[in-house]
Amino acid sequence: MGIDVTATEREELLTSLAVLILHDDKAPITEENINKLLVASGAEIEGYWPKLFADLLEGKDISDLILNAGAGAAAAPGGAAGGAAPAASGAAAAAKEPEPEEEEEEGGSGDDMGFSLFD
Repeated sequence: MGIDVTATEREELLTSLAVLILHDDKAPITEENINKLLVASGAEIEGYWPKLFADLLEGKDISDLILNAGAGAAAAPGGAAGGAAPAASGAAAAAKEPEPEEEEEEGGSGDDMGFSLFD
């Protein structure tokens, strides 16, 4: 019983793992270093993945990305389609609605009625 993944998903995962290894070793995350790790592991991937990841992560704090993974998902409205979620979360952040004020319970607390159960 295995998980079926496409070749693209596999290549993306292998590149992601190479980036995490480089980060863990405090090595620069460059196209060359990612390629070295992938070749050493015997992985065969399309040549664009290492450059894509290196370019996307250039100047980024990997620790911050790891610690905040999924933080943007909280802003996305529930039930949004996968492709629409990033656009929707950006729109939700831009047009933030004011939070509704809490209403007092009907009848108020015991002090409002002049007696308390614990007096």
